[in-house]
Amino acid sequence: MNAKGGTNSFDGHPQVTNTNIAELNQGIDAWVENDFSGACPVRDLLDRIGDKWSVLIILRLGQQDERFRALLRAIEGISQRMLTVTLRGLERDGLVHREVFDTRPPSVVYSLTPLGVSLLGHISSLTDWALENATTVELAKSRYDANT
Repeated sequence: MNAKGGTNSFDGHPQVTNTNIAELNQGIDAWVENDFSGACPVRDLLDRIGDKWSVLIILRLGQQDERFRALLRAIEGISQRMLTVTLRGLERDGLVHREVFDTRPPSVVYSLTPLGVSLLGHISSLTDWALENATTVELAKSRYDANT
């Protein structure tokens, strides 16, 4: 059934209405009271990891420490400049450690810091969710596209 404005009043997801939203939103009350504006650690973190490159780099470094060129080869589609910029941002935020070895030419190895490792668990959970639900999401997209 369609409500005014064309939105579905029943979308086949009754579990959403049964979830205690207040329980899910614990810890963000101050930010909500401030109309989602101002300094917010959630927004700051999403600015850093909200792009695909940061997530892919963290996932890769979660498997093993890597040299720059190895990362560049491993992450399909990333440019040298974007890898440099992203690694610097992750290093600045304390998620990635950069170690320079005194060789000729100098070699650099990147690894996750303890803070980065603690984030890796959450990103891995999100990755697992995405993999488990990819088919369901694609079906939902197809149904939506067929109805618009």
